Amino acid sequence: MQSTVVGVVGGSGAGKTTLVRGLVDRLGSDASVLWFDEYYHDLVHLSPADRAVVNFDHPDSLDVDLLVAHLGDLLAGRSAEVPVYDFSTHTRAGRTRRVEPGPVVVVDGILVLAFPAIRRCLDVSVFVDAPAEVRLSRRLDRDVRERGRTPESVRAQFAATVAPMHEAFVSPCSEFADLVLDGQGDLSANLDLVLDRLAAVAGSSGGQLD
Repeated sequence: MQSTVVGVVGGSGAGKTTLVRGLVDRLGSDASVLWFDEYYHDLVHLSPADRAVVNFDHPDSLDVDLLVAHLGDLLAGRSAEVPVYDFSTHTRAGRTRRVEPGPVVVVDGILVLAFPAIRRCLDVSVFVDAPAEVRLSRRLDRDVRERGRTPESVRAQFAATVAPMHEAFVSPCSEFADLVLDGQGDLSANLDLVLDRLAAVAGSSGGQLD
C-alpha cells in the first residue's frame, strides 16, 4: 500500500484540528492521524513548577525524531505506538495508542512544517490561518475544558509564548504550504479543496482515493 501524506499546520486555535477531523469523517478508515501534540517531550524529571514555565510553543519542546520514526513506520506499512500525553501534568501517561497505516496519513500540528525532516515526508501541506483574537478565544475554550487549565493561565501563556512563537516559527511556515485555507471559512469547501489535492497527488503516483 502506498500512502499519501498530508501535513495540516496553523496557529493554535486556527482550526487545523477541525479540518483534520473533517478529513477523518470523509475518509473513514482510509485515514491515519499523527497528532504532533502527542509528541511533547516527557517532563517527568522536572518539578510541576518548572514544567509550568516551559515554552511549549518552541520547536525544541517536541520530539520530532520520534514522530519522523513513526511516520516512517506507517509509510513502510507498519503500525506505530504513539505516546499518550497528559497535558494537565506535562508528562507522558506511560501508555500508547496504536496507529495503523492507511492510504492517507495526516500529520497535524502547529510546527509540522517547521522541520525539514517532516516536510520531506509530505505529499501535500496545508496551512490553516485565523486572526490572533480568534485563535485565543478557541484556545481558551479548549484548554479550560479539555486540559485542566484556568482562563488566566491560558491568557498569560498566549501572551508570553504562544503569540511570539507563532510569529517566529508558525506563521513563516505558510510559505511551505501547497494550500492556505481560511480557518473561519466554510469547512465543507475547505475539505473539498484538500481532498481534491490529495486525489490528484494519489492519482499521479498511481494510487487512488475513494
